Amino acid sequence: MSRIGKLPIEIPSSVKVIIEGAKVKVEGPKGKLEQTFDDVVTILQEDSQVVIQPKGKSRYARAMHGTVCSIIRSMVAGVQKPFLKELEIVGVGFKASISANVLDLNLGYSHPIHYAIPQGATVSTPDATKIRVESPSKFLTGQIAADIKRYYPVEPYKGKGVKIVGEFVRRKEGKKTS
Repeated sequence: MSRIGKLPIEIPSSVKVIIEGAKVKVEGPKGKLEQTFDDVVTILQEDSQVVIQPKGKSRYARAMHGTVCSIIRSMVAGVQKPFLKELEIVGVGFKASISANVLDLNLGYSHPIHYAIPQGATVSTPDATKIRVESPSKFLTGQIAADIKRYYPVEPYKGKGVKIVGEFVRRKEGKKTS
């Protein structure tokens, strides 16, 4: 049995949780989230707590026990305070801007890159070289940051590219001349 799954999830007074079989809906002051889980776990609401129990003794049921608990815990946290990822763009002439619901990236290619911002997320550019991604969904926040980073990952020689703030990039030594 999962150690994480054994702990009940506390529901704050500002958050509303609705459980319909394997579907969980969480509503809070910062947004609404909805997730459908596999039928190998039982999700119950008792007073101001959510309790998850595996239905069987299979390896998959035990694995999903902790996973489902962790996902629901992050859903409850996300509707209270949205998750945030900050990205940094390094390189001469590299910049980002937002128009309509599209993030425009100039990353040194012959053409600008247009990234359509998914519904349920907020992307802002406080500076031409900084991007902030906010969403109540932990998965969506990380996915958007990864998608943007994938356009031009940081290269190890000069450090040019898009990186997530706090991420360590190992730099390589350049070619030696004798």
